[in-house]
Amino acid sequence: MGHVENGVAPPGRAPEPHLQDPCGERGAARDLLHPGGNGLDVFLAGTVFMDMIFTGLPGLPPPGTELITDGLGSAPGGIANIAVAMSRLGLNVGLAAAFGDDMFGGYLWRTLSEQEGVGLDHSRRLPGWPTPVTVSLAYDSDRSMVTYHRPMPVLPEQFIGAPPPARTCFLDLDRPVPAWAHEMRAKGSTVVADVGWDSTETWSTEVLDRLDWVDVFLPNSIEAMAYTRTSTPELALAALSERVPVVVVKRGADGAIAVDETTGERAEAPALPIEALDPTGAGDVFGAAFVYGTLARWPLLERLRFANLCAGLSVRHHSGSLGSPCWGDIAAFGESGELPEEILRDYAFVVPYIPEAATESVARAEPTVREAWSVDRS
Repeated sequence: MGHVENGVAPPGRAPEPHLQDPCGERGAARDLLHPGGNGLDVFLAGTVFMDMIFTGLPGLPPPGTELITDGLGSAPGGIANIAVAMSRLGLNVGLAAAFGDDMFGGYLWRTLSEQEGVGLDHSRRLPGWPTPVTVSLAYDSDRSMVTYHRPMPVLPEQFIGAPPPARTCFLDLDRPVPAWAHEMRAKGSTVVADVGWDSTETWSTEVLDRLDWVDVFLPNSIEAMAYTRTSTPELALAALSERVPVVVVKRGADGAIAVDETTGERAEAPALPIEALDPTGAGDVFGAAFVYGTLARWPLLERLRFANLCAGLSVRHHSGSLGSPCWGDIAAFGESGELPEEILRDYAFVVPYIPEAATESVARAEPTVREAWSVDRS
C-alpha cells in the first residue's frame, strides 16, 4: 500500500497519499451550531475546477522565456470554493458536480470528499470528460488566469433527481433558477444566491427577475450597481431590497452593507484591517460565513461582522479554496493581538461557537481567547 520510510517510498512503489483533515474541529463546530441535529445545511450544484496557482512571480513571462518560482498551490476551484468554505465552518454540505475521470478528477474528488468533508452523493465522474483546469499567475497583488474547459456531456442538474432536504441551497444567478431549487424552496429551504461578473457587460435585467425566487442575495457593489442602474452601493441596496427579503452588498476593503426586510434591520460593517495577499475567492468565503450566521440566527450586524472576519482571514493566502479559514484560524486570530480590544469586543458573539478543539493549537492559553473575545458589550 505504498509504505514510506524516512520520506522515501520503496523502489518501484509510489507512496499512498494521505489527505489529513486541516479542520479537525469541524464536527464539533457542527454540534455547537445544531446540538443533536442532522441533515444537510446547504445543497449546491456547479462546476469544479482544478486550480493551479503560481506565486512569487515578478510578472508575466515574456514570449520565449521561462520563469522559475518556488510558489505553487493546487486546490479545488469553481463551485468548490464556497463548498469548502462552508464545510470548514462546520456546515454539512452536499454538492452536485461533474468530475473528470482523469488524474485531476480523482484528486478533486478525494480532496472534497475525504479531506474537506463535502458530500458527493449527487456528484458523478464522467468517462472521457477532461477535468476543467485554471492556471493562475499571481504577481503584484494581482493575477492572470488561463482556463481549459470542455463542454460537459451531462450537466450536474441531471444528477440530482429529487433534491435532498437541506436548510439552505446556494445558487449562482448567472443562469435561470433551476427546478431543483424551486422544489427545495417550496419545501422550506432558504435560497441564497450570488452572481458573477457579466463578461458581456450588458447586465441583463433578466437576472433581477430571477430574484423573485431568492431569499438572500449577496452581490458585490459593482454588480449591484450595474444590474440596478444606480450610482452608489447604497442606492443599489435600496433597489434590491424591494425585490429580495435579505440583501447584502459587498464592498471589498470598505466592508459590507445590508438590509433584512424580514426583521427591519439595517446594518453596515467595516472590513477588518488585514493586509490582503490575494483577494481572489474572498467573496465566496464571505457568502459561506453569512450562510453560517443565518443558520445560527444571528442579528444582521453580527452576520456581516463574521462574514468580514472570515473573508479577511482568507485573503492572507494564495491557496484558493484551501485558504478558507477553519475555526482554529478564527480562534488564533482572536489571540494574535492584531486587533485592538475595543474592536475585538464586537466579535464576542463568536466565542460560544468556537469548538474547544480549535484552541488546542493556539500558542496562548485558552482563557486569553475567551477573555479577549467575550468582554461584556452591554
